[in-house]
Amino acid sequence: MSLFQTDAWLEAWWDIWGTTSGFDAVIPGGEGCSGLYLDNYRFWGVLPIRCLQFVGTNYRRISTPRTEYNQLRAQWFSGRESDFLQDLPWNEAVFRDIVDRSPDLNAVRSICARKDWLVRVVHSDIAYSIVTSNDFETYLGNLGSGTRLRLFNRRKVLQSCGDISLKNLWPEDPDRFFQLLNGFHRDRWGTPCFCESSLAFHNQFLVNIEKEGGAPQLSLLTCGQKSISVAYNVAFEGTVYNLQSGYSEDFHKKLALGSLHLGYCIEEAFRDPEVRLFDLLAGGGKHENYKIKLATNITPLISVMIVRGKLLKLLYRLKHGEW
Repeated sequence: MSLFQTDAWLEAWWDIWGTTSGFDAVIPGGEGCSGLYLDNYRFWGVLPIRCLQFVGTNYRRISTPRTEYNQLRAQWFSGRESDFLQDLPWNEAVFRDIVDRSPDLNAVRSICARKDWLVRVVHSDIAYSIVTSNDFETYLGNLGSGTRLRLFNRRKVLQSCGDISLKNLWPEDPDRFFQLLNGFHRDRWGTPCFCESSLAFHNQFLVNIEKEGGAPQLSLLTCGQKSISVAYNVAFEGTVYNLQSGYSEDFHKKLALGSLHLGYCIEEAFRDPEVRLFDLLAGGGKHENYKIKLATNITPLISVMIVRGKLLKLLYRLKHGEW
C-alpha cells in the first residue's frame, strides 16, 4: 500500500475538499484502495459534466496536493461490481496517476472497447525512486561525478560556512516548518507552496498517519542559527516519500542547497534498515530533471479519461480527431 491510499491521506483530503459544491461521495477510500466520487458541474457554464474520479484528485475545477499511485480495481469494470459502477450517473471518468500497463488498466480498456466508450490519455508522467536496501557506497559510485558532487561531495564547503545540523521538526514545530517551506517557495517561484486549505490538509494528514504506522520527517537544515533548507518526507511501510522541499537560493553560489539536503535524506534512508525505498515521486526540477540522475527505478504513470455520454464522445472526437 502506498502513502496515498492510507486512511490518513484520503480522509484528510475529503475532509478539506469533499464539501466542494457538486461533490458526491461514491466509494470511500483507504486501507489500500482508492476511493471514488462524482464531480457535478457545467463545463464553460453550459455543458453538464458528471465526472467520476479518485478521491485525492480533481480534473479541471480545483487544485490540491498531488495524489499518486492511484489504483483501479478491475472488479469495478467486471463481474457484479461493474453493474453498480455502470449504473452511476457519470458521463465522464478521469482516473489520474495510475501505474501504466497495470492489469486493472487493461481491464478498463477491455470493457471500454466492448461498450464503445471513448478512452483518452490526458497526461503521462514518470515517478522516480531509489532502492535503499543495497549498499550506500555502491549507490554513490554509480552516480555521475557531477551528481555526486552536488549531492554529497560539497558537504565540506557547506560545513566551512558554520555549524551544520539536521533536525526533525515533527511533532514539536510543524508550523515553523511549513512557514519556512512557504517562504522558500515564495522566494523561488513567486507563490507559497501551500495555501491555507493545503496547510490544513497536511497538518491533519500528519497527525493521522502516525496512527497507521507512518513517521513524518520534517527535516530542517541549519547553518549556525540560520535555517537554510527544509525537506518534507514521510516514512511509511518501508518507503520514504519525498513530498516537497525548499531552500535559500542565495546562501552560497557554489552550493546547491536543495541537492545537498536531499543527499543527507537519501543517506539516512540507506542507513535505516527498515527503509527499502526512497521515493522521489513524479515531476522534475525548475531547470532540469534531477530525479532521473538519482533514481534506480522508474514507474510510468498515466491519467486516462473515459467518455460514455454520446454528446461528449462526439465533442471530444470532433475536437481531438479520436475516432
